[in-house]
Amino acid sequence: MPARIRIYGHEAVFAGGHWTCPDDSLQAMLEGLADPRALTPQAEQEHATYCAGRFGGLIFTELGWETAPHPEAEIKLEDFAPQRKPERESSGGGGLFGFMRRRKA
Repeated sequence: MPARIRIYGHEAVFAGGHWTCPDDSLQAMLEGLADPRALTPQAEQEHATYCAGRFGGLIFTELGWETAPHPEAEIKLEDFAPQRKPERESSGGGGLFGFMRRRKA
């Protein structure tokens, strides 16, 4: 059974690794995310859920139309940002005006 989603008021169907939709711009956005390896009904449903969640849409399930969950971020800031060093509380060296504080002798 093909997976059906609804995004921006348009319905799209994912089957056989390809999207079909009457709206050309939505179909182009979905084809950019299309997974040609999703050939089983379960894989089609998972991929359709991912796409619907990515664009804030709905997915058709046995219970009717449901809001698709937003997918986990693929890239996180922690992957690239250096780890912060804890500031020394006793020295008072941190903060915006730390250079103006009197140092202990």
